[in-house]
Amino acid sequence: MSENLKTFSESWYRVSPQRIALRAGVHARRQFYRGERWVVLENPFNNQFFRLRQEAYDFVARLDPSRTVEEVWKECLDLHPDTAPGQEAVIRLLSQLYYANLLQYGLAADAAQLFERYRKTQQRQTRANLMQVMFMRIPLLNPDNFLRRTLPVVKHLISPAGAIAWLLVMVAGIKVAIDNYPQLSLQSESMLEPAKLPLLYLAMVGLKTLHEFGHAYFCRRFGGEVHTMGVMMLIFTPVPYMDATSSWGFKSRWQRALVGAAGMIVELFVAAIAVIVWSKTSPGIVHSIAYNLIFVASVSTLIFNLNPLLRFDGYYILSDLLEIPNLYQKTYRHLRHLAERYLFGAMRSSSPAATLKEKGWLTVYGVTSSVYRVFVFSGILLFVADRFLFLGIIMAIVCVISWLVVPTIKFIRYLASNPMLERCRLRAVMVSSILLLGGLAFLQFFPLPSHFRAPGVVLAQEWTMVATGTSGQVRNILATPGQPVKAGQPLLELVNPELELQLVRAQAEYDEVQSRWRASLSMDSSSLAPLQSRLESARKLMDRLQTDRSNLVVRARLSGTWVLPRQEEIAGRWLPRGSAAGILINPTGFEFSATVKQEEVDRLFNHAHSDGQVRLHGQAGQVISVTQLRTIPGEQYVLPTIALGWAGGGEMAISRSDPKGRTAAEPFYSVIGKITAPPGSLLVHGLTGNIRFNIGNEPLLPRGMRKLQQLLQKRYQI
Repeated sequence: MSENLKTFSESWYRVSPQRIALRAGVHARRQFYRGERWVVLENPFNNQFFRLRQEAYDFVARLDPSRTVEEVWKECLDLHPDTAPGQEAVIRLLSQLYYANLLQYGLAADAAQLFERYRKTQQRQTRANLMQVMFMRIPLLNPDNFLRRTLPVVKHLISPAGAIAWLLVMVAGIKVAIDNYPQLSLQSESMLEPAKLPLLYLAMVGLKTLHEFGHAYFCRRFGGEVHTMGVMMLIFTPVPYMDATSSWGFKSRWQRALVGAAGMIVELFVAAIAVIVWSKTSPGIVHSIAYNLIFVASVSTLIFNLNPLLRFDGYYILSDLLEIPNLYQKTYRHLRHLAERYLFGAMRSSSPAATLKEKGWLTVYGVTSSVYRVFVFSGILLFVADRFLFLGIIMAIVCVISWLVVPTIKFIRYLASNPMLERCRLRAVMVSSILLLGGLAFLQFFPLPSHFRAPGVVLAQEWTMVATGTSGQVRNILATPGQPVKAGQPLLELVNPELELQLVRAQAEYDEVQSRWRASLSMDSSSLAPLQSRLESARKLMDRLQTDRSNLVVRARLSGTWVLPRQEEIAGRWLPRGSAAGILINPTGFEFSATVKQEEVDRLFNHAHSDGQVRLHGQAGQVISVTQLRTIPGEQYVLPTIALGWAGGGEMAISRSDPKGRTAAEPFYSVIGKITAPPGSLLVHGLTGNIRFNIGNEPLLPRGMRKLQQLLQKRYQI
């Protein structure tokens, strides 16, 4: 028993005369965790498991209906005076074994009061499970007989040969995915269209069913039993689940970890096959199902299953590899110990961790998992509310009750009645009050530097687009891109054989009409007017075609630096009339054009800004000063460059009605300032980055409330 519980207890008389023993059929399995011997008690009747240390098992193993608890405890005290559990530890141990339904005894009336708090704990846990509306579980069937009958066939896959086959398929799938990454990425943009959601859900249910059977077969393969399989309401979406609790009894931590990873192993295998099928099929039902399997497997594996900060597969794998049983519960018991010991001064409090390294793991995991859960559940709430506002409101109310109201009530009861604080209760109340009031005062009144960032693009103060005056195929690049050029200097040479043929034909037609016109001067004066009109038309066609031929050499319209994106792709390319052939910029002056979203406009207009700091993409180590800022007083929709919108990899939402990706979905305000390149920095027209506006000092709580209000108004008009 690792906790420093009292050797003697005032409640000992309630349990000491009882004649208690482990239930018949309970099996004991010895395991080692982090170099310490533990014993796992298993009740095969209800698939209940309970871990306890060796010294506690020495006491429990001696329990017998022919002897009282008092007699067994004194025997352990005589044999092991240094490690035998105290009376308070025995009371807690017996109560926990009773809760796990592992004890057999006759309860006396006063002994029933001893276990009342554990029955209340069970009720509170049941209520807590009901409040977990986003992850409610409904057991449906016992699949153990089916698993036992089919295991002789499936077990050949759970073998070294199966591992080699899995690895080969994974390598092939990864290679195909890398080769077709642009197409995979492009198809993901339409995944959540309403017409495709039913097929996506069917793919998810099928894949998750294979996922859960993966856990079940691996557990059965290593000697465990699976007696529960059902449906979990994952964010109100029915998906299958199974209970692999029996894997806790495996002696090898690697077997336990493999059971935890089995679902992901199956999902990745199916995803690899789906990638290959997707690459070999054309658009259709098979193609869509294969892509849905790829999408579901990648998202669920990376965000949920593999992540140890949520209580899914990654959590159990981490717990087994670290050899820290009940990692989640121990984490919060350890954090409570830190508060009791170092804040409240409860010297009797002890950590469930046995070593300093384990304490470090529990501290880091407790803090990071708590923060991560808040962000994940907040994102889930927003996701649900975006589609079903009323349901999102109900979920928000439940979360507020379970995350704020219930913990507050529990904490007040803890301060008022917990025995651990009997000698330092006043200090605990005062420290808690000071931390609460001090934290609120800090958030409300203590000003901290405030700022916000906006995306933008570097633009030359003087620039013009280079466009082709006629259609043609690029034969030569006559000027070096990136170098200064003068007005009128040739940049590109195009060739258009069809234009030459048109010019020859137009010349012949002109000559013919001219000959006929000359002949009519002396023979038929009545036809002079029509021939004169045709001759004028032929001359204009000749002039236009000759102009087009001269435009086959693209020239600079002004002096500056010629910028030609994707230079290696333009050689030999056919360019229609008016095609962009780079830009000419004046490199002596640049501006930064920032796009400020609506929610930040109020702060922008309420504070005078004359400068800011810019960090450009690819040059994040350089801070560039922006001066002479000026705000364009009016809402705008057209982005200064496609690179700022989603279509170009930017953060500005774009309108679905604009296929070019230049029109923003929401109005924004434009802020323009002058920038000068510092040493070591390169300014290039069209390079994107972010500008930081310093607002001054503002407390965190008003800032957060404003953000929340803006979020509710923008997304839900609340």
